[in-house]
Amino acid sequence: MRSKFLNPNSHFSPLTSHFSLKLMQVKEIRPLIIAHRGASAFAPENTCAAFQKAIDDGADGIEFDVRLARDGVPVVFHDSTLQRLAKIKNRVSDLTAEELNAVDVGGWFNRAFPRKADAQFAAETIPPLAKLFDFLRDYKGLIYVELKGKESAMPALAAAVCALIQQTRLLPNIIVKSFDLEAIKIAKQTLPEVKTAALFEPKILTILRKKKLILDEARRCHADEISLHYSLATKKFVRQARENNFSTVIWTADNPLWVKRALDYEISAIITNNPARLLAERGKLAKSEQKTTG
Repeated sequence: MRSKFLNPNSHFSPLTSHFSLKLMQVKEIRPLIIAHRGASAFAPENTCAAFQKAIDDGADGIEFDVRLARDGVPVVFHDSTLQRLAKIKNRVSDLTAEELNAVDVGGWFNRAFPRKADAQFAAETIPPLAKLFDFLRDYKGLIYVELKGKESAMPALAAAVCALIQQTRLLPNIIVKSFDLEAIKIAKQTLPEVKTAALFEPKILTILRKKKLILDEARRCHADEISLHYSLATKKFVRQARENNFSTVIWTADNPLWVKRALDYEISAIITNNPARLLAERGKLAKSEQKTTG
């Protein structure tokens, strides 16, 4: 599946060879900037248009959600229903992957944000994960895949996603993540070489009481990373995570002040709706540092 937004002159294109070098250089910079559902501040979320925008902006990685269609095929979509983005009352699980691939999930963006509208957004539909992997086949950045769905559907989703990951050369770049830590454990058992991240939102503290117990939960599901809502991130906790061999990623932070804070805390990556803004801030901080040390 090749999107009309795929620019043959962009870093994403297989026709260019300098992207991998650029990425290697960027990887020495922290924090990495990851596009939440693509550059979703400027294009409809979880669409090829949003992913292409993030890539063109220079994001170090992209993040998206997957859940199962009625026929058991993983598709790229966040919500359990189509109401918010397509104004259709069906659940994602009511339709097959082929039917979902015909649903307009881009037109809403033009109506909601007329100043950012693009007529081509209306052509964006819900892609099966396999087709998105094909779209990204030459991409060198990180790819965060979040597993979404009812608890009962998660084992099948984890297995189906891992089967597709195993078939793609993108495997070294992929991190599978979820709030459902059993699903993360299943993913790791199914495909031991895939990297995983345990997701935690603020309400976790009403369950665990102590933040340090998050480390125990991440360890239990064999996660490689801890992915926190930014409100949970403290310098002390990130240090504790690092001492227990976990890198820390935060979501969803759009305020550029988080770039400096992430540097101070040694947070490895920031997931954001507006990667261009945070990349610009990171560039400013890097220039400032060069002047200071130079």
